[in-house]
Amino acid sequence: MKVLAIIPARGGSKGVPGKNIKLLGGKPLLQFTADSAMNSKLLTKIIVSTEDEAIINIARDLGIEVPFVRPKELATDQAKSIDVIIHAIAFLESKGEFYDAVCLLQPTSPFREEDFIDVAIQRFIDTKADTLISVMPVPHEYNPHWVFEETTEGNLKIATGEEEIISRRQDLPKAYHRDGALYITKIDYIKQGTFYGQKLNFIESNPDLYVNIDTLKDWKIAEEKLNKL
Repeated sequence: MKVLAIIPARGGSKGVPGKNIKLLGGKPLLQFTADSAMNSKLLTKIIVSTEDEAIINIARDLGIEVPFVRPKELATDQAKSIDVIIHAIAFLESKGEFYDAVCLLQPTSPFREEDFIDVAIQRFIDTKADTLISVMPVPHEYNPHWVFEETTEGNLKIATGEEEIISRRQDLPKAYHRDGALYITKIDYIKQGTFYGQKLNFIESNPDLYVNIDTLKDWKIAEEKLNKL
């Protein structure tokens, strides 16, 4: 299977200015994800999608290909990730390059176990999934079976639609949330405008490594985790 890794890294960031090339432990944030990708044996090609000249230069210094400059309209706060990926695929296909699946690696989740990407790809292949995402367990107090929604009458109902709440924590089914570290999706679904195919599989991330950097508080957490690695 031919798997294209795309690392999206735009220049603008309000929560942490210049975060994709801001130094974390003496390395540009982008480098953590770039190194993980380059250590993979199952990725066919790795590219960075960016509109920023400084990011382009750093990515190339790290040995990552930047085959195009991302259009400005796809580098705003309002731009959707799926459109960024569709643009990258279309560009490569215009050059005669075709892939079976895309592996989206966000630099804002910098820490991954050494073989994390290859384990995920192999699971994606073995399970014949349409999509595989990295996840973290939802703490039991936030399990959707214990979450309530407001009704139009101003009352509460169980979010999952049950009439009776599950009273014991031990009886709750496992629940997960996306952690942002990895998405693998077949190209056909990407072209339909979604990261999610019909058969969705998952891989659990290491909670000791988990951080998704969006704010300066998240950056401090990343620094603390890095100091423990």
